[in-house]
Amino acid sequence: MNTRIACAAVALLGCATAANADVSASYGWEDGGLSLGGYNNSNLTIFNNDNSDYVYSGNRSLALTEDPTSGTPQTYVAFITGLSDGDVIDASLWGWDDTEGASPSTRFWGGYATSDDITNYTGSAGNGGSSYSTGTVENPWGEMTASWTFDSNDGARDALVIQVRFYASNSSGPEVNTLYVDDLTVNVTSANSGIVINTPVPAPGALALLGIAGLAGRRRRN
Repeated sequence: MNTRIACAAVALLGCATAANADVSASYGWEDGGLSLGGYNNSNLTIFNNDNSDYVYSGNRSLALTEDPTSGTPQTYVAFITGLSDGDVIDASLWGWDDTEGASPSTRFWGGYATSDDITNYTGSAGNGGSSYSTGTVENPWGEMTASWTFDSNDGARDALVIQVRFYASNSSGPEVNTLYVDDLTVNVTSANSGIVINTPVPAPGALALLGIAGLAGRRRRN
């Protein structure tokens, strides 16, 4: 786990493609990446965590801290393009949460977009049947799963953005409202070619270490 199927894309790195078959990708934040963007994140701090106490596997995870609480922050962890009606997108993610049955918690969510622009929101795809993070004090890591059947809305959209939503508690402070996620996997079942699964890119410093340059991130338009 914690490996990524990588290929070149127009503005993103970290993706998997397939022709007329299932396509899968995994990502574990091992290369220093964070996210593909987000929404309502003004009070959310995300960072690449290397504290082994909060890593599911490997050496790193993604940490999310909200302080103060405001709305429901959304962090984009995958962008699947080239989709068409009936394609099935399955995702899983391990979440660290020691407040069983209470906030703070994380959860999957899906949003429709177009393949040329991750920020071009074209409707909600819902939670994909996912539950909130399910960890306990004794065993804080729990697996979250979700599944979406793609609806193009008569051809108006052809992409899905997988989000991690953060539900903070009413108490403020990073010691209360910090959670972690690790080991994302995404699988698309489709009869179509051209499916691309984009995962987060490494941070600029990590890109330099990898000898990769010239990549530009995208910022959400409000």
